[in-house]
Amino acid sequence: MALGLADGLAYAEIARRLDRPTSTITREVMRNGGPTAYRADLAHRATEHRAQRRRQPAPRDPQAPPQPHGRDADAVREYEEMFTTVVMQSGLAKMMSRVLACLYTTDAGSLTASELVQRLQVSPATISKAIAFLESQGLVRRERDERRRERYFVDDDIWYQSMMASARGTAQLVETARQGVGVLGPGTPAAARLENIARFLDFISESITRAAEQGREVLHTQPETTSYSTA
Repeated sequence: MALGLADGLAYAEIARRLDRPTSTITREVMRNGGPTAYRADLAHRATEHRAQRRRQPAPRDPQAPPQPHGRDADAVREYEEMFTTVVMQSGLAKMMSRVLACLYTTDAGSLTASELVQRLQVSPATISKAIAFLESQGLVRRERDERRRERYFVDDDIWYQSMMASARGTAQLVETARQGVGVLGPGTPAAARLENIARFLDFISESITRAAEQGREVLHTQPETTSYSTA
């Protein structure tokens, strides 16, 4: 597998050569450092460790919620790990990525702080910090449920809001770069550099906004209403 990654082969091609499902290759790479940091020796050790854990399974948390719809709990856990790794590679910190993965793999698309604490086995303060950051980036929203508990949500519209927040942030960079042109003096090399940055980012900001609006209009579908208890 390491040789295939070094040669720049796609996961599907590596899977074909090893006679394995593509999903197996993707999962193995993502949980062992990703395509740029994959090391076969560490992956082998991790595989042996997982095998040993399966031979001597630890008792499960009696309060852990059962998997609905007949899902395989181990497969869901492995998928959450892979989802977390991919989100981390996009730039989010590990705990923020874990919270997102946990929220996105619940049928209700929402959990309370106490449910996140139980599922992720971390402190309430850790969850509070992660949620505050994700909310500031437009990646989660909060509401109070019928029991007056704060409940954190992810849904299709969250990604639209996140893209719009990104576009607003980019537009602010454009404005700041253009202010620098006046400060540094039009026609100077530094001002020319900032003007080029402003033009590029202005184009990107407009493109993001236009694509987000079109995507929301064309692709957004309202999910079926699900009660909180099915999370």
